[in-house]
Amino acid sequence: MAQLYFYYSAMNAGKSTALLQSSYNYQERGMRTLVFTADIDNRDGHGLISSRIGLSSPAQLYHTDTDMMAIISQEHQQQPLHCVLVDESQFLTREQVNGLCEVVDQLEIPVLCYGLRTDFRGELFPGSLFLLAWADKLIELKTICYCGRKANRVLRLDDMGKPIHDGQQVFIGGDDRYVSVCRKHYTLALRQEIPVPGYIHLTPSR
Repeated sequence: MAQLYFYYSAMNAGKSTALLQSSYNYQERGMRTLVFTADIDNRDGHGLISSRIGLSSPAQLYHTDTDMMAIISQEHQQQPLHCVLVDESQFLTREQVNGLCEVVDQLEIPVLCYGLRTDFRGELFPGSLFLLAWADKLIELKTICYCGRKANRVLRLDDMGKPIHDGQQVFIGGDDRYVSVCRKHYTLALRQEIPVPGYIHLTPSR
């Protein structure tokens, strides 16, 4: 039975790697997959998903006005699909998550979504909100803070490497702009009671 899955985490937990591995597993068995990624994140080039360990795959771009159900249905009619995978799914709209639910329920195609749960303010992204509410399966992909605890928050850094708590929700950046930390060190860093953990080890984003 097809289901809607939401794999969520803080940054740098290997979401793209897990997506690419899942897609490969289907393809290795002669099954067809359709992979999406958000048009807003073009750090790796448009229409490409790349992982931190060097894996990559072409992907179809989605925008805020993309009709996911219509595109997937058309692709499925041309040649049967066995799985749909969505990277950066935190950027999905309510309507798009609902469309993915229809893909599962009407077309009976499993949908695997990978994305962040919360932003740098600790607030839910719109796509994550509705995936958490409507997905059949919720799976947390874990990464760790520099202290060894589970990292469940993301710090956004300014040009000087200082954490900030205000600004637009979406600001595309890599390791030079974001650090995944535990709740304790997120709070301490924002209070400027400690240096940003690990900032000296950061490298420019792709």
